[in-house]
Amino acid sequence: QVQLVESGGGLVQAGGSLRLSCAASGRTFTSNAMGWFRQAPGKERDFVAAIHWSTGTTWAADSVKGRFAISRDLAKKTMYLQMNSLKPEDTAVYYCASTPSRSWGPNQELYDYWGQGTQVTVSS
Repeated sequence: QVQLVESGGGLVQAGGSLRLSCAASGRTFTSNAMGWFRQAPGKERDFVAAIHWSTGTTWAADSVKGRFAISRDLAKKTMYLQMNSLKPEDTAVYYCASTPSRSWGPNQELYDYWGQGTQVTVSS
């Protein structure tokens, strides 16, 4: 069993920054890639960014390129999302996800394990 726990969400003013963390645990944790997704009220869950666990190769949605940065710490089994220049439209519940499969990227159907989510609210 794999457990993913997000943290770091909160309330921030537009233009501010937040850093999300996703800690993975479980004896069977063998991730090929991990990703961040978000769901705004009344909208579908969307892809934000993903990272290949061993190579560090990243993939980001156009809406966050240049503002958000995804990274990981292999020893801590933790993934991060540094969010800068936040906008009100970034307000959402942010979820981390993990996949052991070789396929990875923005398709959330590729991900087998999900965290419970952390709320990010950006005020104008």
